[in-house]
Amino acid sequence: MRVLLVHNFYRSSAPSGEDEVVRSERQLLESNGMEVVPFTRHNDDLPDGLRGALGASLSNAWSFGAVRALRTLIAETAPDVAHFHNTFPQISPGAYAACRAAGVPVVQTLHNYRMFCANGLLNRAGAACESCIGRAPLPALVHGCYRDSRVATAGMVMGSSLHRILGTYRTRVDRFIALTRFAAERFEAHGVPRQRIAVRGNCLPFDPGAGNGRGGYVLFVGRLTAEKGVRTLVHAWTKLAGIPLKIAGDGELRAPLERDSANLPIEFLGRVPVSRILELMRDATLLVIPSEWYEGFPRVIVEAFATGTPVVAADIGGLRELIEDSNGIRFPPGSVDGLASAVARLWRSPETLALMRAANRVRFEREFSPAAGLESLLHIYADVTTRRRSAMAAAP
Repeated sequence: MRVLLVHNFYRSSAPSGEDEVVRSERQLLESNGMEVVPFTRHNDDLPDGLRGALGASLSNAWSFGAVRALRTLIAETAPDVAHFHNTFPQISPGAYAACRAAGVPVVQTLHNYRMFCANGLLNRAGAACESCIGRAPLPALVHGCYRDSRVATAGMVMGSSLHRILGTYRTRVDRFIALTRFAAERFEAHGVPRQRIAVRGNCLPFDPGAGNGRGGYVLFVGRLTAEKGVRTLVHAWTKLAGIPLKIAGDGELRAPLERDSANLPIEFLGRVPVSRILELMRDATLLVIPSEWYEGFPRVIVEAFATGTPVVAADIGGLRELIEDSNGIRFPPGSVDGLASAVARLWRSPETLALMRAANRVRFEREFSPAAGLESLLHIYADVTTRRRSAMAAAP
């Protein structure tokens, strides 16, 4: 099978878990004999500042250059299926048309909510926001939700409105992959036909092996930005002074967080490679995910399950269904006391930690291992290609 893999990479200065998922799925496919034809763009090529934001929002409506280039690549390679991940901003949903014209079925993984949310997070002013689900995104324009700019947001609104009018998502995508049931429900509420949505979580292309959790520290991995709940995390550590915390990641809040935690047992590691993340995960007593937005499916959860690491996570969005009682503890999002209490409770219970480590490994092997991930992905590909062949054969 030949798979056209379409993705717009984020800036290298602000790496995204989406990028890692794309790399992982490509590795998974190629290591199992599939031919992958990549079609990519990189946001490092865009200018910085408002000029870049405005250009991004406008090109997101319809990128004529990307559509032309994709048509040429399809003609040269004749893929069996096209798997889109991120089209924002340099590829655009207009690229589906190139696949449709060539009879190539389209699969779109829904990593975020940008289809109907200008900032993609369903989060405004630090709180969950669903104002634009199922309607024209005028609230986004009022609040300047993209980059805090009404001008830049106007471009985003234009793009989403255009594709809503054209019925792009209803008519040009054969199958959507939502990462959780929670996310699937939001897209269905916006008008995506439920029968076209498959729920499939992220998987790993290899088994990193279980750890023993004897490093004696708590681990956080992710961007140091407001929606990730990192302020709540650091404030909670004023109540957990005897427990070491390692923070792997970088972002706009790193400097103020380092100042606020100068007298706390917190170590900022900055950005570290995936191999090092897995080492840290294997040795961590537990992983904490304090997010205050509707996370898609954080890759670190799969890595935690794979290494057996128990998880303390905010009780919000898809995290609610991903972290069951056997895998960790959930706490109210944004609650300093709730986060501190959950961490302290697990830290003091080695028996519970041991049971969770075993349960997480079992869940990884059952749901998120390379074998499970490949099987679920190929099932989706086979279904859409079969349906497309049948539709083309039935056409007059």
